[in-house]
Amino acid sequence: MTARQPGGGSSPRAAGALRVGLFGNLGSGNIGNDASMEAVLGYLRADHPEAVVDALCGGAASVQERYGIPAVPLFWYQKYEQRISGIPAIPLKVLGKGVDVFRIAAWVRGHDAVIVPGMGVLEASLPLRPWGFPYAMALLGASGKLFRTKVALVSVGAGVINQRLTRRLFDAAARLAFYRSYRDTGSRDAMQKRGVDTSRDPVYPDLAFALPTPAYEPGDAGTVCVGLMDYHGSNDDRGRADEIHRSYVTGMQQFIRWLVDNGRSIRLIVGDTNGSDGAVVREILADLRENRPGLDASTVVAQPVTCFADVMGAIQPASSVVAIRFHNVLAAVKLGKPTIAISYSPKHDALMADVGLSGFCRPVYPLDADLLIRQFISLESNSVQLRQTVSGRSAANEQLLRDQFKRLSAALFPAAEPSHSAAELTSAGKTFAEDELG
Repeated sequence: MTARQPGGGSSPRAAGALRVGLFGNLGSGNIGNDASMEAVLGYLRADHPEAVVDALCGGAASVQERYGIPAVPLFWYQKYEQRISGIPAIPLKVLGKGVDVFRIAAWVRGHDAVIVPGMGVLEASLPLRPWGFPYAMALLGASGKLFRTKVALVSVGAGVINQRLTRRLFDAAARLAFYRSYRDTGSRDAMQKRGVDTSRDPVYPDLAFALPTPAYEPGDAGTVCVGLMDYHGSNDDRGRADEIHRSYVTGMQQFIRWLVDNGRSIRLIVGDTNGSDGAVVREILADLRENRPGLDASTVVAQPVTCFADVMGAIQPASSVVAIRFHNVLAAVKLGKPTIAISYSPKHDALMADVGLSGFCRPVYPLDADLLIRQFISLESNSVQLRQTVSGRSAANEQLLRDQFKRLSAALFPAAEPSHSAAELTSAGKTFAEDELG
């Protein structure tokens, strides 16, 4: 028996060996995306330790260094990004779109299965150009169909997309996939409305729920964790991006001033590692220096984070959380913390409803600080009951993901017997995450 190798060649394969590829905007600075990848890596290393895993992704060097798997850049042009800009870059970008057809096809052909681990890969809730990631997704789907490589979209997010070309590219990728599951019913409903047959597509929780959860701590009653983001609106908001950004930042500045005026200590966190969210952190701290000049510097602390485990570590000492980044919100509810989500997408509302916090979702635009303050007061007043509800729902989501991993193995690797029981899978996944994340 032979297996196709990356690059299109063939060589003898050891009995039971599998070649599995991970695909997406991984290692490129988004902590939530990397959390989904970590969950799938834990599953593969626990249940299919014989599998040879590599990645085609946005941040190949980061993935290779942090997770110890071979990785190549998602786009051919990436190697020129730091060296060429402006008009000279245009012909290279155009050339790259043609080269990527063959690069992605050759990479897909070298695998038994390719997994797209979670992420909002079928939505455009943040600005997105069709000839970027949507184009790559369509090439992935077409290559999988051509070479009979099983492409699995696992617990992915989807939504309404008004930009026609972006929508068509994503829809093509979804239709061509061998396996599809969604992280919430809203995502599945959106794809059905977009004309994709979802009658056999299951819904499972976000993959980050499968990652190890630290022991529960109620946190200090006077400490609030606030998650920030450099938010400028969605694909449809490009014309008013500055207005949306200013509304969000101003609202958060007012809310944080209220927190410190009422005796709270604050831990500021972000949800990416590429530096963009840090600009909002600096604006918040500058506002406090100007408007609360006598404030002790230890009252509001910016907590650095580089991975999902760091996010949970930063949140754990707090008694409550207010956050905008989806995976900051998810980390908070995973820890059993009473949480308010600043929502810029239906995925926030779906997550909060799923964990019993549907009454604590505040739209990002316009962000009314007074309403946010009233909602926060209500959150604290009901904190004991909310902690119990959130903790129970998070544990149920972990079990649902264990069920999905079994289903995924049966769909992608029917000839391979799982090497571990479900209990061993959980233990091995925890060990992997602890080793990788320190």
